[in-house]
Amino acid sequence: MTRDGRLGVGVIGAGRVGPVVAAALAGAGHALTGITTGSDDDRVEAILPDVPRLVPEEVVRRSELVILAVPRDELPGLVSGLAEIGVWQVGQIVMHTDAAYGIQVLAPAAAKGAIPVAIHPAIAFTGTSTDLRALRDAYAAVTAPAAVLPIAQALAVEMGCEPVVVADADRAAYGEAIATATEFSSSIVRQSADLLRTAGVDDPSRYLSALVHTTIDRALTDSAPSVGDAPPAAP
Repeated sequence: MTRDGRLGVGVIGAGRVGPVVAAALAGAGHALTGITTGSDDDRVEAILPDVPRLVPEEVVRRSELVILAVPRDELPGLVSGLAEIGVWQVGQIVMHTDAAYGIQVLAPAAAKGAIPVAIHPAIAFTGTSTDLRALRDAYAAVTAPAAVLPIAQALAVEMGCEPVVVADADRAAYGEAIATATEFSSSIVRQSADLLRTAGVDDPSRYLSALVHTTIDRALTDSAPSVGDAPPAAP
């Protein structure tokens, strides 16, 4: 970390998440060192103009903080593969954004002296600048070794999120909760839209918008702890 706390940040993964997280950290004053290429480089260029496109090894070599924002099934192999070629650096922060993994998936990097951090911002990313506004109203699950937990929490805050600490052993349950909320909701809305279209409704998405939002708001209210559920006050 530099003297003023600013980091050189590199991103491996140019999908919907990595570029947005990088842009949020750049907005907090960190310097972007590079990002790997992806399937939609025009979209990435729109949110990260003029950031160098690099191969993963070069991203790691240039960066004090490396963000791994790749599909879940690719993450373990990516971390171990980069460890095998010896590019992880002592004291370098390695952060992934997956909901279900904790810091154990980063063990090959940690074995080389890197600092493992897992931060999952709890929003449905679109990969556009609108996500930056969404981050400001979001929470982020943070998992890190105790000694560096304040650094991980500070990174979440710099993204715009409110950090919530999730223990490494609880990340699988946390990931299941996130998957249930996102996949089930999306599936039900798509099914409802198809049925409305069959029923002759021309614009099902517009028709469902207020209904879905108010239903979710009510469900969230109903799931909140009531006053009676609060733990008893200390004597």
